[in-house]
Amino acid sequence: MNRNAPMSSEETIELFERYVIPNYGRFPVSLVRGERSYVWDSEGNRYLDLFPGWGCNLLGHCPPPVVEAVRDQVGRLIHVPNTWYMEAQGRWAEALSERSFGGQAFFCNSGTEANEAAIKLARLHTAKQKYKIITFEGGFHGRTLGSTAATAQPKYHEGLGPLMAGFLYAPFGDLEAVSELVDDETAAILVEPVQGEGGIRIPPEGFLAGLRKLADENALLLIFDEVQSGFGRTGDWFAYQGFDVVPDVMTLAKAICGGLAGGAMLTTAEIARSLRPGMHAATFGGNPIAARAGLAAIEMIENENLLDNARRLSDLFRERFGQLKQETDLIREVRICGLMIGIELTIEAAAVVKACTDRKLLVNCTHGTVIRLLPAMNLTDEQAQQGCDILAEVIKGQSGGSRPTV
Repeated sequence: MNRNAPMSSEETIELFERYVIPNYGRFPVSLVRGERSYVWDSEGNRYLDLFPGWGCNLLGHCPPPVVEAVRDQVGRLIHVPNTWYMEAQGRWAEALSERSFGGQAFFCNSGTEANEAAIKLARLHTAKQKYKIITFEGGFHGRTLGSTAATAQPKYHEGLGPLMAGFLYAPFGDLEAVSELVDDETAAILVEPVQGEGGIRIPPEGFLAGLRKLADENALLLIFDEVQSGFGRTGDWFAYQGFDVVPDVMTLAKAICGGLAGGAMLTTAEIARSLRPGMHAATFGGNPIAARAGLAAIEMIENENLLDNARRLSDLFRERFGQLKQETDLIREVRICGLMIGIELTIEAAAVVKACTDRKLLVNCTHGTVIRLLPAMNLTDEQAQQGCDILAEVIKGQSGGSRPTV
C-alpha cells in the first residue's frame, strides 16, 4: 500500500478492520472532505448531510471563520496547562456568560465530561448527606460511568454494573413522579430540556417550570443538559430561553466549537465556588485552539443572523413533514424544536436510513423507529427542500407507505 496515495473506501475499511477497535457500527464509506452541508467520500460521491457530526457541525462542515481562527491560533500557541491564564479562554467564558444566565464556566472536551463536572458540583454544593440525582427515562448524558449511570436507558447499562449509586429515574414529563422521588438525600435534578437521543421529545407545558419549583422548594440544583439542544440549535442561544426557565447549572458540548472538540459547564458565581481547586480538572479543557474556535463560532452565528435562519428553517421542516404525515400511514408523530427534528415511524427506521444513504442523503435513526435530523443552521432552503423530497420518497416507498386516495 502506497502511504502517500489517497486511499479508497475499501482500503480504509480494511485498515480499520486490522487496527481500530470495532466499537462503532459504521457505514461502508470513507469521508474525506466537507463543506457546509455537503460531504464527499473517497470515490468523489457527494452527500447532503442533515445529521452533520451527530449535531457537532451546527455551522456545517469546515465553517470558514472557525477554520481561519484555528489556523491562526495553531501557529501561536497550541496548548498550555490551566495553571496559566489564557486570554482566549477568558473571552470565551465571557461570551458564553453574556449570552446565557451569567456566571462562570468550567471547560472540558465533551458532553459526558461536562455532565461529570455537574454531577460532582451537585454533590459538593449541597449538604453532606445529599448525593442523589433524579434523571429521566429516555434521557442520555454520556458514556463515562457516572454519566452512564445518569442515563435512564437500560441498554446502555448492560455488562457495566454495578453502576455508580445515587441516580433515580422518573418518566419524562411526570412532575408527580419526580416529587415522590425527592427526599432528604436528593441533591439535584438533571434533565435535557429537549431529549435528543431519546427521540426529540419535547417537554409538556409547565414541566420544566415545575422542576424549577421543586428544586427551589427542596434546596436542589436544577441542571439542564444542553449538550445537544444548546448553542442555537433550537433557535435561541439555549433551549431554556425558549421555555423561560433558568437552570442553576447548564452543560454544553457538541456544537460550541464549530466542529472541534469542546465542552463546558456553566453555573452561577455563588455555586461555582463549591468546585474548589483540586476537586476537578480537564487537561485539554478550554485550550487556546478550542477557545478561539468557540469565539469564532459565536461571531459567525451573530454576523450571519443564524439564530433567525434556524427559526425560519424550523418552520420549513415543520410544514414539509406535517404535510408528509398527512400523506402516509408510516408516520406516527413529527416532533420539532428549532433544528431538532424527530420523525417517529410506525416501522423500524434502519431501512429508511440505509435507503437515504443510497440516495446520498445522511440522516440518523434513534430509538429504533425515530428518524432524527440535526441540520446545520446555515443550510439553504434549496438543500432543505431537496432533503425533504428524498426523505419523503424513501418513507413513502416503504411497504404500505402512501395513504390511498379517494
